[in-house]
Amino acid sequence: MEYRADLHTHSTASDGQYKPADLVEKAQKAGVEVLALTDHDTIDGVEEAICAGQDLRMKVLRGVELGASEDRHMHILGLALRPDCIQLAELCRKLRESRDERKYRIVDFLKEKGISIDLKEVEELAGGNVIARPHFAQVMVRHGYVAATREAFDRYLDTDEYQRIERYKAEAPACIEAIHQGGGKAVLAHPYQLGFSDDRLESTVRWLKECGLDALECYYPRHTPEMVKKYLELARRYDLHMSAGSDFHGEIPRPDTVLTPVSLELDWLMEA
Repeated sequence: MEYRADLHTHSTASDGQYKPADLVEKAQKAGVEVLALTDHDTIDGVEEAICAGQDLRMKVLRGVELGASEDRHMHILGLALRPDCIQLAELCRKLRESRDERKYRIVDFLKEKGISIDLKEVEELAGGNVIARPHFAQVMVRHGYVAATREAFDRYLDTDEYQRIERYKAEAPACIEAIHQGGGKAVLAHPYQLGFSDDRLESTVRWLKECGLDALECYYPRHTPEMVKKYLELARRYDLHMSAGSDFHGEIPRPDTVLTPVSLELDWLMEA
């Protein structure tokens, strides 16, 4: 059965602008029938989102987004998780500890670049939740160091030099295993971000499929029609389900991204 779905979104539980319940309400107004909350390295916001979805008679899936160590742009989504994700919860705990330690190194890194950031301001912006690079980017915009959050990433927070202070990440097979242990389905997010050649991307997808990958995020705001066609063909070739997500964070952190429902066949998720 087909549903209008957005299976890649973020809330204030990580680096999104809206609280989980507010995100659900906003998604419903945008025409989303099935929403997955996929915060970075945490499932803390999903129960609030699910309760809000029940009140609005809208299906909300437990989700998460995990960065894999193989490449800084390799992200694995976990969708349709059970409430009792013991292995995933432990992995998220380790990832959060690494993020908490990294925040001091980001401050020092930016200071080397002539950018003085008050960590307390970043922590207040995060509101006690997972501290991520977009929080630093927003503070940099606030104080005029960059004109937009995208510039903060392009010039500082997503460069080769930045990688020397990157946090701990699990290998992709471990991410997939933790997602499966939690009853979920594993999805390779935004494959275009990897920047791989067609041959390298195909070999990567083949390897991830062997590791248990369930789906490929074929529809994404920055995927061109040509990319979508290529990813759909790749998904069919390796018997992967097709997923779609806006990667919505909110108008402040990502002004060029909106909640975007895409019609998808979702029996593979709804029955999970």
